[in-house]
Amino acid sequence: MLYIRNGRIKTMAGIEYPNGQILIADGRIRAVGENVEKPEGAREIDAGGHLVTPGMIDAHCHVGLFGSALRWEGDDGNEEMDPITPHLRGIDSVNPQDECFENARKGGVTTIATGPGSGNVIGGTFAALKTYGKRVDDMVMVEPLAMKIAFGENPKSSYGLNGKSPYSRMAVAALLREALFKARRYAEDLEEYENSGGGDKKRPPFDMKMEALLPVMRKQIPLKAHVHRADDICTAIRVAKEFGLKLTIDHCTDGHLITEVLAAEGYPVLVGPTFGDKTKPEVRNKTFDTVKILSDAGLQVAIITDAPVIPIERLPLCAGYAISAGLEEQKAWECITINPARIMGVDGRVGSIEPGKDADIVIHSGNPLTDIVSHPLYTIIDGKIIYQA
Repeated sequence: MLYIRNGRIKTMAGIEYPNGQILIADGRIRAVGENVEKPEGAREIDAGGHLVTPGMIDAHCHVGLFGSALRWEGDDGNEEMDPITPHLRGIDSVNPQDECFENARKGGVTTIATGPGSGNVIGGTFAALKTYGKRVDDMVMVEPLAMKIAFGENPKSSYGLNGKSPYSRMAVAALLREALFKARRYAEDLEEYENSGGGDKKRPPFDMKMEALLPVMRKQIPLKAHVHRADDICTAIRVAKEFGLKLTIDHCTDGHLITEVLAAEGYPVLVGPTFGDKTKPEVRNKTFDTVKILSDAGLQVAIITDAPVIPIERLPLCAGYAISAGLEEQKAWECITINPARIMGVDGRVGSIEPGKDADIVIHSGNPLTDIVSHPLYTIIDGKIIYQA
């Protein structure tokens, strides 16, 4: 057992404890409050009055798939030989020994959604992972978590510049629709076969790509859309609505330009990477104002790093810049804890400090959203002290 005392606890569950305690046992939070007693034999951490929060969560990155300090040897996030690759699983490229995982832990990021890049129209599946483990199988929380799709410059440049389709935005949408039409027919044929009890209907010939899309068609997982430009965002929404599918809008760089559209549709939005230079035409409108504008419109918003585009450990810095653009501090915390947990569907386990949830907890030297020199003193994942400054 682990007992944390004398902490300024921000639970992200509607209550804060100026001088609270947390009891952890068997990897779970057993109790939190201001009158939690220490059981005999429990290891004690004196938080020294420091800020204690849930582990931070990045709902869109590529950690483990694009190796740090490597060239093509560690570039395992895009299979740019076929624009339609739903059968690829991001976990098969994840390298848990990549230093980005260690950096995440040192930065207080305990949960991530990681997966393929945006080189293909359909890139494969994302997974929800803890940021600690020797092998990816032991880090997985949910897999598959979402199906990556991409619009705009990235798939166009991967193929169009090499004389292949898609060359245009029309082709990107058409290739996506074609795959979804096939997947819908495959799902219908499979359902007819299963309902027939092995009668007159024949099982459709096995198709690995279509099998991978079944959870999407059955609304078990969302499409995870890489979209920057406003028109691409609207195309992603259009296609998702045509097929009645779940969708998250990732990057959402132009989101503040079509706030009314997004508010009316209500899909979750994951904003970033916003820090850094405007490296391509699609991100010419990027601004830290986007998070506040969309949050004020009532949308469920997460802040993302797209790591390694922005180093994963700088997630709280991105939230801090959103505060500098007018976002309320509490909402900024929500954007890197409970909101991404809800968007990923893992809020029953992480995202807040509540009894029964995974004991993913960070003790900070200061407030990492407003104090640039703040750093984690302890990072705890599943009740284990994974990092100590």
